[in-house]
Amino acid sequence: MAAAAKHRNSIIASAIRLFRQRGYAATGLNDILKHSGAPKGSLYHYFPGGKEQLGEEAVAVAAEVVTQTLTDLRSQHACAPDMLRGYGQLLAGWVTQAGFAEGCPIATTLLETTPQSPPLALAGQQAFARWCEVFVLQLRDDGVAAERAQRWAQLMICTVEGALLLSRVQASVLPITQACDDLAALIESAAPAP
Repeated sequence: MAAAAKHRNSIIASAIRLFRQRGYAATGLNDILKHSGAPKGSLYHYFPGGKEQLGEEAVAVAAEVVTQTLTDLRSQHACAPDMLRGYGQLLAGWVTQAGFAEGCPIATTLLETTPQSPPLALAGQQAFARWCEVFVLQLRDDGVAAERAQRWAQLMICTVEGALLLSRVQASVLPITQACDDLAALIESAAPAP
């Protein structure tokens, strides 16, 4: 990897981590540069739009990681409820490893910047739509009608996002594992018979 691309990727990775831990407003560009080890000129070279552009790209990159995680889970589980349970277990391990100091990789940034920043709001909309789409695809494979699959997928994302917040506040994985298990059981009880 060229040094320049390395600096760009390092800046984005640092922004994702620091925005998730500290919040968007509390993280300065100098903090990101120090964390990334990139020279100051590279920040303005790759992100001429400044912090907002960096935030937008950080949301997009973090969203892609989650989308890939969900896609991998989909390939590992036979149905949406099992996929959701697997996601809950994965998230529980992740928040524990982070000492409950980190939550969703994009939520803090989006909560602090939207609707004031249309580019960041759009990046968030696209992220959540992609996450929902992975669940929709699995639900459709499970025989769930299109409209219901869309609504259930959105409910899954809302449940996970809320559970991540409660987990962080309570310093416990129970909000995540219980919410995912309970919603999975509800979906199983309401899903069409195979």
